[in-house]
Amino acid sequence: MLDKIKDLVDKVQQYKADSAENLEQFRLKFLSKKGEIGQLFDEFRTVPAEMKKQVGAEINKLKQLAQQKYDETLSALENTVSDDCKHDLTRPGEAFELGTRHPISLVKNEIVDIFNRIGFTVAEGPEVEDDWHVFSAMNFPIEHPARDMQDTFFVEKASSEPNPHDILLRTHTSSVQSRIMENAQPPIRMIFPGRVFRNEAISARAHCIFHQVEGLYVAENVSFADLKQTLLYFAKEMFGPDTKIRLRPSYFPFTEPSAEMDVSCSICGGKGCNICKGTGWLEILGCGMVDPNVLRASGIDPEVYSGFAFGMGVERIAMLKYQVRDLRLYFENDVRFLKQFKSAY
Repeated sequence: MLDKIKDLVDKVQQYKADSAENLEQFRLKFLSKKGEIGQLFDEFRTVPAEMKKQVGAEINKLKQLAQQKYDETLSALENTVSDDCKHDLTRPGEAFELGTRHPISLVKNEIVDIFNRIGFTVAEGPEVEDDWHVFSAMNFPIEHPARDMQDTFFVEKASSEPNPHDILLRTHTSSVQSRIMENAQPPIRMIFPGRVFRNEAISARAHCIFHQVEGLYVAENVSFADLKQTLLYFAKEMFGPDTKIRLRPSYFPFTEPSAEMDVSCSICGGKGCNICKGTGWLEILGCGMVDPNVLRASGIDPEVYSGFAFGMGVERIAMLKYQVRDLRLYFENDVRFLKQFKSAY
């Protein structure tokens, strides 16, 4: 063992580490966990007890010698300046290109900021959820046909039939609403941004991954008028002060009454164009008054409290705001596309 250590001392002293590549090879050969010095520490267990003190001291000296040579060589390499650069004071510096936030993040942050101004706080929840919080607690009974409206990615199914204990990728951020209502007492005024998943074919207008921001307000005497004024404020802040909204009757299992909200097209000013298909209106979100069954399932008395909820797709609003025609661009990480948003925020 002592002869092996002496041999390694000679190797360390003779090793020529005159470049960063050679220095890294030196580190791997001698100082890494699987290097030759590391192997000595593994073999140290087999050294007779009467020689452990002497052998241990020699191994430590070897390690210190290798570490000292590594540190000195690294310092020398860092202080070395090439002859080409030594005297050329006119040589331009290296430009560090600034990055930018992703357009989805820009729009999500703007939505959150708008609702923060009127008292909505932010809450988030797990992306891998159980059936109860995604469907059952949101008034999707086991045999309800509305479950077929959303093609779901299941992680773990208890049986071939729908089951509250099934584990799945959430299809909407409404699951966070049910979790909040289970654990908090009204008044509740929150928004829930997050990523959701649906088993859909990927195209210019649809994707299996997308982002939502949902909102919930539960308190005493909340009315549909409160919902309308909240959404009108949001639309004007997001798309401009001249923006108008309209609410069309619709259906969602967790709200009653329910509505789809359109905003006047900001491209043509409501006159009609190819973006709004000549109607002058663009659909951006769904909304409604929270169904009493949803409140009851979460332990909130619907005789005392009422509330409204809304949900919007971030990609949809980003498409309108930045006139992006293909959803797939958001997920391809093409720097030519992303560089366009440097001045957005």
